[in-house]
Amino acid sequence: MHKLKSIFVFTISLFSTFSIFCQQIDDPEITAEEIQQHINYFASDDLKGRDSGTEELFEASNYIKDEFVSYGLKPLFNESYLQEFSFIKSIELTENNKFVFSVHGDQISPDLNVEYTTVPFSGNAAVEGNLIFAGFGISASDLDYDDYEGIDVTGKVIIVMRNTPEPDVPHSEFDAYSPLRKKASVARDKGAIGIIFVNPYNGHKKEDDLIDFEYDRGGAITEFPVINVKRSLVEKLFAEEEITFNDYYNKIIKTKKSASFEFKNSTASIKTEIEEVESISWNVGGYFEGGDPELKNEQIIIGAHFDHLGMGGDGSLYRGDEPQIHNGADDNASGTTGVLELAEKFSSVKNNLKRSVVFLAVSGEELGLLGSNYFVNNMPFPSENAITMINMDMIGRLKDSSLIVYGTGTSSNWKDILNEQNKYKFNLSFNDEGYGPSDHSSFYGKKIPVLFFFTGTHEDYHKPSDDSENINAEGEEAILNYIFNVAMNIDQNPERPDYLLVENEESGKMFVRRVYVGTIPDFAGNVDGYKISGVSEGSPAQIAGLKGGDIIIEFGGRKISNIYDFTYALADFVPGDIVDVVLKRGEQELTFTVELASK
Repeated sequence: MHKLKSIFVFTISLFSTFSIFCQQIDDPEITAEEIQQHINYFASDDLKGRDSGTEELFEASNYIKDEFVSYGLKPLFNESYLQEFSFIKSIELTENNKFVFSVHGDQISPDLNVEYTTVPFSGNAAVEGNLIFAGFGISASDLDYDDYEGIDVTGKVIIVMRNTPEPDVPHSEFDAYSPLRKKASVARDKGAIGIIFVNPYNGHKKEDDLIDFEYDRGGAITEFPVINVKRSLVEKLFAEEEITFNDYYNKIIKTKKSASFEFKNSTASIKTEIEEVESISWNVGGYFEGGDPELKNEQIIIGAHFDHLGMGGDGSLYRGDEPQIHNGADDNASGTTGVLELAEKFSSVKNNLKRSVVFLAVSGEELGLLGSNYFVNNMPFPSENAITMINMDMIGRLKDSSLIVYGTGTSSNWKDILNEQNKYKFNLSFNDEGYGPSDHSSFYGKKIPVLFFFTGTHEDYHKPSDDSENINAEGEEAILNYIFNVAMNIDQNPERPDYLLVENEESGKMFVRRVYVGTIPDFAGNVDGYKISGVSEGSPAQIAGLKGGDIIIEFGGRKISNIYDFTYALADFVPGDIVDVVLKRGEQELTFTVELASK
């Protein structure tokens, strides 16, 4: 019976697809009906949330490819419509993780994932050394507090409590020093060879859960082991010194002074090894070639990401206990549908195009712009020939005719064109910045003018409730016709859009309140260091000579293994400081002097 049912469903599905195909050939106009049909497909439970690298995403990529073929687009990647790229999907603990306490020569070997765990951002290393208790692992001169005062942790393994010495103070000034990555980076910079985190008591004995082993894509602290142990193990170490862990915790909380010391009779041996699990995902691209003998070598790129969150994960705002499919109807089945509908619409005018128009669906956006970053670094044409990138991300929930357009300062004529073509009486909101939380950022980093269309966030954002029944298909129809007119205006203009570099306020600050550098992070791929995709106009980074693609490995004498190291290093400087920045540029290792600025 199940087999017969499957055949029946397949037949109906095939008939529906054929019906859509026939509609598209007969009627290339953008319609609300087709918009809803495409979104219903992408946001169906069958695709299980279109997580990057999954079979379901591959199925969606083939759906896009088949649509491109039906519209007459040429394959963008030599003879293929699909562009494969590899990425780190997850991390796993290998068998080479081991932790041993030695107390008076007696060895205690805690069980992995029961009594201790390796922290996800740990580096791979094997160390052995004496133990030091270093309180909360905070060194904050501005707060007159330093757990490292009076002790030398060089060559030692340190035990550090999570949280801060003000556990019951909301928005404590110590909060800025509490992230585990920051504590680990400080310990490494102080000379420690490894760090052991333990839960404090927080005034009463709470649950003593181990840190979840979940990949945060932030990169490892290379060659530096980081583990988390149960409180009972640390209590045993304190008991061997004839003192109690709880007493020391309360002492620090009460006095706000360091109570760090070296254990006389205990050592630790730590071996950590985390393996990165690689996967494959896909971009999908096709194009219509322009008819002008010269201008056909210039490309207008119209794109959107077609991946979403799968069953949830770190990006989800759903707080239920059981995993649920995140269908991502607005984010970003709506934008993907926009690519398809615009490609179909352009098929009716392809003989009148001056320039080549590329239609691109990328994946890995929810993981950090992975697909678009890969594309711009592996373009099938010279990047300088791309004159515009139009991005659509969440365009399916138009309300009160309010349409947001980012990137309006990236070319001098954008606002004039957008206003002139606004025949649909949208209430337009302009944002000049070219860098932002979607795939246009990757293209802007390659000095390509961008426009990003967006109808705003909503209560279903990154939740299982972002379903197709909430889509305003009629509103999206108007938006896509508007984008078509804008794109045609760009195509027919004999002058290519000029490129303007607009300073990005948030990325330029790098989350630091006082110091401004002006680097734009590149989240694609894992590197040992902090890779940048670009620098802001007139910023200290640009003045010093830093460029997109550089990998910063040292900042002001501090080792940089990832973006977090860079952020934490910035916090130790003030505007006006002059620091040496060591970076990798290709095969070269270069040093630049940067004078830090302020906002």
